Amino acid sequence: MTETSIGPRRRVDSHQVSVGPSAPVRVAYLLWAVAVGAGMFETLLAVGRLLARGHGAGPAIAAGLAIRLPVFAAALVVAGRMRDGRGWARLTLALGLGILGTASMVVQPVEALLHGRTLASALTTSSPVDLLFGASRTVHVACVLGAVALMFLPAANAWFRGRRGRG
Repeated sequence: MTETSIGPRRRVDSHQVSVGPSAPVRVAYLLWAVAVGAGMFETLLAVGRLLARGHGAGPAIAAGLAIRLPVFAAALVVAGRMRDGRGWARLTLALGLGILGTASMVVQPVEALLHGRTLASALTTSSPVDLLFGASRTVHVACVLGAVALMFLPAANAWFRGRRGRG
């Protein structure tokens, strides 16, 4: 088996045929999975914060989980379809999570900057949980942006072109 720009290939009857997605698509899938993991970690931190506040947190926790858990599950399913070469999945991830999801993750920090808060002041007043959340969010956003970029590299485009009409 050899690796080409469009993915692993195997010689069959003196022809080389593609047996899997290209490297950029495989790495993009892994980045989507890490992004979901980071999102789950952030959710655990948020739930912990709410529980620490005491009673009355139940509805807020339930609402947050009711939104986040289906999104995490759907992201993994759609990322799997993207890895399989489904163009609709690539577009769904790029538009839905790449644009809208990223926007939702950076609104709060951007608003803080627009109101004069500096990164230095945020770091000096942050709790250890805040710092963990910020580190996870940084990994989360970096993985999403990296995955989106990788999904549209020439080798990825070739994989998706070669998979058109296959389900």
